[in-house]
Amino acid sequence: MKRIAIIPARSGSKGLKDKNIKMLCGKPLISYSIECAIQSGKFDKVFVSTDSQKYADIATEYGADASFLRSEETSTDSAGSWDVVREVIQKFESLGEHFDEIALLQATSPLRLPEDITNAFSIFYEKNANAVVSLTECDHSPLQCNTLPADGNMDQFDKTDYKDLPRQALPTFYRYNGAIYIIKTAELEKDDMFAEGCYAYIMPQERSIDIDTALDFMIAEIMMRKENSLNG
Repeated sequence: MKRIAIIPARSGSKGLKDKNIKMLCGKPLISYSIECAIQSGKFDKVFVSTDSQKYADIATEYGADASFLRSEETSTDSAGSWDVVREVIQKFESLGEHFDEIALLQATSPLRLPEDITNAFSIFYEKNANAVVSLTECDHSPLQCNTLPADGNMDQFDKTDYKDLPRQALPTFYRYNGAIYIIKTAELEKDDMFAEGCYAYIMPQERSIDIDTALDFMIAEIMMRKENSLNG
């Protein structure tokens, strides 16, 4: 039984320039996911999929395999993460290396801990799951939200069944946080990979930052500096 962690890291982000290698508390962003995967001890290989030799060199410096670059097809804005994963798996298959289980770890989730990975794998095996996906609690319940008309009129905004209920009385809603996706390799060809036999791993909000903007980056840096100061 062999496991691979795949960390997608395309260059040239439009929202935050070169965010995957932007320095966060003295290290490139991508390094945190690489080191987290290695420290979890769960993987036979930690692979960074990138279209940039510069990124690949940085990934290698921090202990990842980046021995081949992405194809032109998976280097575009329209290519999805799972297209990248399939390409990596197919490439290794062509090289005679097979992996039974895959973890997709986003480079933009630097606050994920090694124990999050090991705990997610524990659920994967305990449930005999086809997949495990990390979620976190929503900041605000969608039951107390509403839409607005084009003119901004609020006369119907508070006309919901939940507007007067305290937060504690509302059901808990969760969202994808992007930190961990674990899946059996055999599930990759299914149209809906995260339906049958898929279970949630719940992560706290403070470890669920998904960096997409400069503000996200600032928040992650503040939280990381705080954690580092607490740990001496």
